[in-house]
Amino acid sequence: MLDLLDQYPYILPLLIFFGRIIDVSLGTLRIIFVSKGEKYLAPVIGFFEVLIWIIVISEIFSRANDMIAYLSYAGGYAAGNFVGILIEQRIAFGVLLCRVYTKQNGRELVSLLSKENYGATLIKGSGSVGEIDIIETVVDRKNLKKVDKIVTSFDKSVFYVTEDIRTKQRGIFPKHKSLLSRWRPGK
Repeated sequence: MLDLLDQYPYILPLLIFFGRIIDVSLGTLRIIFVSKGEKYLAPVIGFFEVLIWIIVISEIFSRANDMIAYLSYAGGYAAGNFVGILIEQRIAFGVLLCRVYTKQNGRELVSLLSKENYGATLIKGSGSVGEIDIIETVVDRKNLKKVDKIVTSFDKSVFYVTEDIRTKQRGIFPKHKSLLSRWRPGK
């Protein structure tokens, strides 16, 4: 590898740039997993994050003496943040509390959510514009679009907020298909 970099010095900025993209993307994911309490996954990601960073920074200290290498390092950092956020949005890791405020009959929305196997709680409230129904449901982040579709089809002028939650236990949640169920006929 070192001989290759000596023969083809233009590879070094590319190595630095893409190494930083991977390193920073892993860092973004590690922070998310730490905040969600994933105590086994976060350290594994952190190990590879730091390993890649050490390799990249050692190459910079030993070989890179030009502005292109420094710009590659900074550009890789910026691009890594962007890529990390895209990956995080794609995997949609986590659990959300969705709190819906509506002037419509909240029991109907609870029924709609129940049909899709989402547990929901109805609370009567008083808002600045009169009596309202507040419906709370806990959903996996990857299911938020489906819940959004149910809620907005129920009430076009609905107001709702979501909050990240760290843990959930005991409740009504949609069943997840096991990855192994694809290869186990009859299950």
